[in-house]
Amino acid sequence: MRYLYETHCHTKEVSACASASAEEQVRKFKAMGYSGIMITDHFFNGNTCIDRSKSWVEMCEDYCKGYENGKKVGDEIGMTVMFGIEYTYHGTDFLIYGLGKDWLKAHPEIMDIKVPELSRLVHADGGLFVHAHPFREADYIDTIRLFPHDVDAVEVYNAGNRSDAMNDRADQYANSYGLVKTSGSDAHHLSQEIHGGVVTEKPLAGIEDYIELVKANALKDILRHYRAPESKQIGG
Repeated sequence: MRYLYETHCHTKEVSACASASAEEQVRKFKAMGYSGIMITDHFFNGNTCIDRSKSWVEMCEDYCKGYENGKKVGDEIGMTVMFGIEYTYHGTDFLIYGLGKDWLKAHPEIMDIKVPELSRLVHADGGLFVHAHPFREADYIDTIRLFPHDVDAVEVYNAGNRSDAMNDRADQYANSYGLVKTSGSDAHHLSQEIHGGVVTEKPLAGIEDYIELVKANALKDILRHYRAPESKQIGG
């Protein structure tokens, strides 16, 4: 058996650029044969729809709504839904896993620190720090910044990139530094047809299992240009 997991997914509850709700995303990936998804909405320094006039604690509560709505549906239909964060540093995006709402509430300083310091803070509390689509070219990205000594892994395939060249460069970058490779759909809309994700040999009980596999470089495989087959031989 093999088990598919989406590692990079957005919801309209939190991400301003998403049109799919958490429930819709969970049900879509379940129908495609995935065993679980990681909801990684844009944080306050990215394209979020969270009201920034609220207090920090209130903003953190609102930020987790996409994940919480998705997990409720996932628990009902047998889909593992895990929490993540897409953090933006001047247009450079990182995926953070393993740190939840209470951690966010306790660390308002993350809005004003540099990447190496954020990496140390994430790792100090057992989190995973992944560079998302490092070679993406877009209007909102003024500089390609690389942090090979601060990340645990590199997203070498992102289905949201406009060209394969962006993914190929990320793959070469990971090879040159011996970094673990991950993949994600960067899903925002139900209309998306091409997806990514990671493959495991055993089902993940939670985000801690994913962190352990990545840090041990023990993922079975990653998905590139994935379309759900008509007949799925995938764990559920």
